[in-house]
Amino acid sequence: MRPILGFLAGLVFGLGLILSGMSNPAKVLNFLDIFGAWDPSLAFVMGGAVVTTFLGYRLAWRRPAPVLLPDFDIPRRGAIDTPLLAGAALFGIGWGLGGFCPGPAWTALPLAAPGTLVFIPAMLAGIWAGRRLKSSPAPALRS
Repeated sequence: MRPILGFLAGLVFGLGLILSGMSNPAKVLNFLDIFGAWDPSLAFVMGGAVVTTFLGYRLAWRRPAPVLLPDFDIPRRGAIDTPLLAGAALFGIGWGLGGFCPGPAWTALPLAAPGTLVFIPAMLAGIWAGRRLKSSPAPALRS
């Protein structure tokens, strides 16, 4: 049952990305271009997401546990450290340059747009490189 619900949630999320225009990099780049051809329509998408998330969390936290799991999986770490800031900066730079973030890029992949066909492999290479760097031991300092 859990995989089916996960698939349906992903399908609704993907359809929402397509319908909102977030899978169109030109629309995203126009939203980010506040001094040029600015398109503020994605602000409504973000506002709707904030309201939905706010209400959804209020409803979910009224339950003692999730429907399909024994306990809520809430991150325990709250530290703002260098890896977090570096990752956020790289994410923002990639989003600004490519007009995609990971979710909308996957929804745009079936369109086979040239930007998508470059972005997805580069994103996957970045994920692979990040995991390799994180799992490799720190180099020893020579004295």
